[in-house]
Amino acid sequence: MNNLHQLAQRLMALDDRITACMKCGLCQAVCPMFGATGMEADVARGKLALISNLAHEMIQDPEAVADKLGRCLLCGSCQASCPPGVKIMDVFMEAREVVNAYIGLHPVKKMVFRTLLAKPGLFNFAMRVGAPMQGLIFKDSKDTQGTVCAPMLNFMLGDRHIRPLAKTPLHVRHGSINERCPAGGIKVAFYPGCMGDKMYVDMAEACLKVLRHHKVAVYMPTGLACCGIPALSSGDVEGMMKQMKVNLDLLSQTMFDYLVTPCGSCTATIKEYWPHYAQRMGGAAVGQAREIAAKTMDINAFLVEVLKVQAVEAAANAHKVTFHDSCHLKKSLGVAAQPRTVIGANPAYKVTEMAEADRCCGCGGSFNLFHYDHSRKIGQRKRNNVVDSGAEIVATGCPACMMQLEDVLSHNGDAVKVKHPVEIYAEML
Repeated sequence: MNNLHQLAQRLMALDDRITACMKCGLCQAVCPMFGATGMEADVARGKLALISNLAHEMIQDPEAVADKLGRCLLCGSCQASCPPGVKIMDVFMEAREVVNAYIGLHPVKKMVFRTLLAKPGLFNFAMRVGAPMQGLIFKDSKDTQGTVCAPMLNFMLGDRHIRPLAKTPLHVRHGSINERCPAGGIKVAFYPGCMGDKMYVDMAEACLKVLRHHKVAVYMPTGLACCGIPALSSGDVEGMMKQMKVNLDLLSQTMFDYLVTPCGSCTATIKEYWPHYAQRMGGAAVGQAREIAAKTMDINAFLVEVLKVQAVEAAANAHKVTFHDSCHLKKSLGVAAQPRTVIGANPAYKVTEMAEADRCCGCGGSFNLFHYDHSRKIGQRKRNNVVDSGAEIVATGCPACMMQLEDVLSHNGDAVKVKHPVEIYAEML
């Protein structure tokens, strides 16, 4: 009975938070899911209408409610375009949590979020075991991207072309790093994220190279966990908080000036969600999360705003690079000019803008797993804009977007390469 009372209170609180929605429909023009399906239920206005009647809908068909709420990339485009400023992303996150509390978390998700991702030692071991065995399942896609595919697993993964796991993860290459900061110098905690540690290791290595070039001391402890956004996006706040606690305990052991990440999603999660959900944990976690969030920066922003990296005049034969604004990086953090400056700091490259540079690429984290057909369709629009720009390279500040871009470019047989802006900058050092 007490649980039902709490559920009712949370549903009423959600109602209060969506009353400002004017049903104007401006979210339709920017919603990538609506662009792919044309269905009103897939746009923010439709989902807010669902949430306003959530109690009745959950009693009628809770699984259908979960599916409708899951048909969203959480890209934030609707929130960024909302005239009355409804905090749509917060509402969607809360609604997914409420539905999850009502119907229960799927056992596989519970195992992944609360055990595997919350125990970095176990997760790292599983990835180390899996990396050498990839060849038994995956085969070379024979593309410019260096991706692999798994036809025998298409029924589960879709016809996805992905970057293989690194043979040697970043944490194995370097172990625990805690460099001494010289007087008057800068020390950063480097948070590579799961994909930077296990898939896009060359990108993470480029970040370390750049930091050391600028005489920045680095703290990168072994045992960092996932930032928690996959669990949170799936409505599993308990799993997210378990992962966050692991990170807070580690990152609170050493003093540093900034925490930098090469992943827009990780940066946004640490800055925006850690302080909010730490309040549920109470105790020391509240102060730790607030302090770390205040120090957290995207690495592109750090290079430009703190280290004063500047663009230079491009060489006459400079390679053309187009830039995709990842949703969390631009819409949540307001970081857009800085990555372009980082690219422009290498005279061998020049930025050429694509159409709809800030439109979602279609990845959306776990959305890509459960709605691959829609993800691929949304990604095709992004691919077309990339190719039409005439660029040789597409850069983006989020490894998840890098993975999505590699997939759609690979399927189209395009020679356009995918890189992180820091990789381009690091080439000249």
